[in-house]
Amino acid sequence: MIKKVLTLGLGKVGTLVGSLLSKQFEVTGMDKQAPHYSFDLPFKVVTGDVTDIQLMEKIISEHDAVVSALPYFLNKAIATIAHKQGKHYFDLTEDVETTNYIIGLSETATSVMAPQCGLAPGIIGIIGAHLAKDFEKLRSIEMRVGALPKYPNGEMGYSFTWSAAGVVNEYINDAEAIHNGRRKQVISLQGKEAINIDGASYEAFYTSGGLGTMCETYEGKVDKLDYKTIRYPGHCDLMNFLIHELHMKDNKQQLEDILKNAKPEVQEDVVLIYAVAEGWKDGQMKRNEYCKSCAPMVIDGQHWRAISWTTAASLVAVVEMVAAGALPSKGFIKQEEISFDALLATQTGSFFK
Repeated sequence: MIKKVLTLGLGKVGTLVGSLLSKQFEVTGMDKQAPHYSFDLPFKVVTGDVTDIQLMEKIISEHDAVVSALPYFLNKAIATIAHKQGKHYFDLTEDVETTNYIIGLSETATSVMAPQCGLAPGIIGIIGAHLAKDFEKLRSIEMRVGALPKYPNGEMGYSFTWSAAGVVNEYINDAEAIHNGRRKQVISLQGKEAINIDGASYEAFYTSGGLGTMCETYEGKVDKLDYKTIRYPGHCDLMNFLIHELHMKDNKQQLEDILKNAKPEVQEDVVLIYAVAEGWKDGQMKRNEYCKSCAPMVIDGQHWRAISWTTAASLVAVVEMVAAGALPSKGFIKQEEISFDALLATQTGSFFK
């Protein structure tokens, strides 16, 4: 049973996660310093160092579940404490190494271990699997997601709407895919393709982590499975120049600092979610498609960017489903095994309707 939830990391996404959870649970939010917003938060806030293991053991012990909206590199320690204490664990990580570590923990877990509950990985895998389930035999699943400024400027056509560390991490690390029926690693920032959505031109390219565990799930069942990030045209070549030709992959922190300084946050953004599955049904080749453009949303009188609410709502809907018994009560939860229809039926998942 979930009654008390600890939310770690009170940036934009973590704060909205806590606010949405507080509609159904008793929530405590924690960060190294109290966040400053122009509105009152609907949950209790405490301050502390999340790297202090003794402190975190005490605080986590007082809750039924812990949700991490922290940078990916802080999640292993939190997941370890949650596993040790038998507390449900949820996070937003796109980092493959972190996820594999949590999968290892889940083998002996007495509670839920659910990383990758955000946008990509997260709901994009739920949607991809939803499109694929109608076919008697699958040929391909392709998933594309873009978190973009509504009004791009400059050659890069980008502004940071979420963690710069996360963006850099997914641009540098290799991605996973299934091509010609074979599971393989592909280089991020490669595989560039043109993509058109509602008459607008974009590009899409491989980035790490967006598929979550889908390659494992669909290996041997599909000829092609891949995930690409959507950006405005020209972005991919510039990032390849920075990361590979200038060798900035060797100094992630410097790269993050340069990008954050050059491309500050914007309030008006758009999140593009696109997925397609192809296969055979009744002896004929069929194609299922999903495309949604998500704009900023006003929730309880407050303006939230598209990246904030799509990421937060994906995670909170999964917590709702676990609390309601609609998902397993222990072990690792694969996003692609979550019913899209059931997620849409939750209070928070209905945001995607």
